[in-house]
Amino acid sequence: MRQAYLIIGCLMVVIGAIGVALPLLPTTPFLLIAAACFARSSPRLEAWLLSHRRFGPLLAAWRERGAIPRSGKLLSTAGMALGFYAFYRGSQPGLLLMAVVATVFVSVGIYVWSRPE
Repeated sequence: MRQAYLIIGCLMVVIGAIGVALPLLPTTPFLLIAAACFARSSPRLEAWLLSHRRFGPLLAAWRERGAIPRSGKLLSTAGMALGFYAFYRGSQPGLLLMAVVATVFVSVGIYVWSRPE
């Protein structure tokens, strides 16, 4: 099981790194999963991720307090708005599908904004 966690953690780091370059692919959730996997498989890789100069403080804040910085909240809200706009313009969804997607985005937004900073 330890090797499975290690492989999944490495895969999540790769996807998170891709997310740095692609504007609509988030980075932090994948790194949170990677940190959790590394905690169960590789203390050395977990320490590396938590001590990373850019992502380490975000991951530590999430672990300690479930906190999301204001800039992260703003970026996630902007990303969801842009994603909804792209969804609407690109697929011309029916009213029901549009309502379901909007409900999911609003629910996620409420969760994100309810977290401490």
